[in-house]
Amino acid sequence: MKLLNNIKLIGISLGSLVLVTFAVIQVATSSPGTEEGTDSSSPIITVYKTPTCGCCGKWVDHIHENGFRSSVIDLNDLSGLKKQLGIEGRYQSCHTGVVSHAHGEYLFEGHVPAEYIEAFLDNPPDGALGLSVPGMPLGSPGMEVGERKDYYQVLLLKTDGSSTIFAHVNQQ
Repeated sequence: MKLLNNIKLIGISLGSLVLVTFAVIQVATSSPGTEEGTDSSSPIITVYKTPTCGCCGKWVDHIHENGFRSSVIDLNDLSGLKKQLGIEGRYQSCHTGVVSHAHGEYLFEGHVPAEYIEAFLDNPPDGALGLSVPGMPLGSPGMEVGERKDYYQVLLLKTDGSSTIFAHVNQQ
């Protein structure tokens, strides 16, 4: 009986070791990716996304094509990060970009077109948290589907939790 209990204890210990090892591997793969982009003077956008989201990768390609650099961090769950950054549920999308800038740290939630990121960073409004394209509108960068381009808004998120319209996209 004592031998059986010892075997059970060893099994539990090995199981715990496997779980801890798996957790360490997960954290290691969540570390910042390699810096990509073209112009070394352009801001680095740290992009937090899940490892399996294809549209997030296409959005990263879009920002590279428009002169931004990136560091990509894959996480299995972004909810804690979004909460920590103050991104309310109604403003959320599938990925979050963060830029450290001379005027502060700003976030870009979802499929924000690079031209609006650039315009924002050129003149960040007072009290701004960043920009958001809530959801995943078709025709936004990374969400291209043929020639379809749905209307959507780029929202200016404010530190007080409110928002205003920063830009109308594909308005007809």
